[in-house]
Amino acid sequence: MRGVAGRRARTAVTAVAGVLLAVAVWELYKWVGADDGTSVLGVRVLPRADDAAMPHVLDVLRRFGEPELAGGAELDQGQVVGLVVLRACLFTLRAVAVGFGVGALVGLLLAVAMQRFRVVERGLLPYVVLSQTVPLIALAPAIAGWGGRLSLGSYPWQPWMSVATIAAYLAFFPVAVGMLRGLQSPPPVAEELMHSYAAGWWHTLVKLRLPASTPYLFPALRLAGAAAVVGAVVGEISTGTRGGIGRLVIEYSREATADPAKVYTAMLGAALLGLVVAGAVGIAELASNRRRAT
Repeated sequence: MRGVAGRRARTAVTAVAGVLLAVAVWELYKWVGADDGTSVLGVRVLPRADDAAMPHVLDVLRRFGEPELAGGAELDQGQVVGLVVLRACLFTLRAVAVGFGVGALVGLLLAVAMQRFRVVERGLLPYVVLSQTVPLIALAPAIAGWGGRLSLGSYPWQPWMSVATIAAYLAFFPVAVGMLRGLQSPPPVAEELMHSYAAGWWHTLVKLRLPASTPYLFPALRLAGAAAVVGAVVGEISTGTRGGIGRLVIEYSREATADPAKVYTAMLGAALLGLVVAGAVGIAELASNRRRAT
């Protein structure tokens, strides 16, 4: 227990130190960098360090507590920016959670099918990889258009469902590939032992392959969570879905010249959303490890 507590403490200290280091590098470059950036042979290799491009970190944090004036929905005007960003993150979190769950389930089922049937792996895996080469900016409007013609029984298709579909599209890939590798990881001697017990494919899957795939599953879920957040943000931007953090990034970017710190509040909100998803996966991994230990 002391070793586990020590590792958690070191992880927390490392995370805090990483954030402080990033802030220090940001402020140091703003102090020593040129306002117009650094160019080599007419090509800018370092960004501009003026207040319009790189506001002080303290100014960005202070902006969270100041009132909304122009951007966002009309009902948000007068509220503090931090609350507006939080509400946008919660709106996007719904699409992220649904997309992450659906994508993880689809990826798991594909991995099981590819492990069970070698012909499925040979025929399907190249297309699984190829699916991730389709640009989202072209795929998102198509999904939004298809969704406008669908309904779940008497419940009409909602714009956030298109965003969740895009998130699932990105999330299924790391789970499918990672779980396939995990399901194929047991050594031949372990499989022979299961055969000696006359265990069928299902019992071998439950008792051997799934437990052996746990070290591969949670890293894949972390990647899937990050991909779901990216898919949701890009999906909101591409489909014009209002209310989420992706749309807020676009709305705040229009005020970049007059209020540059405000743009970074939406960006930090999107980053916070990714940390929430990664934290949820980490809690699930911790619970799984405790269950295996008992």
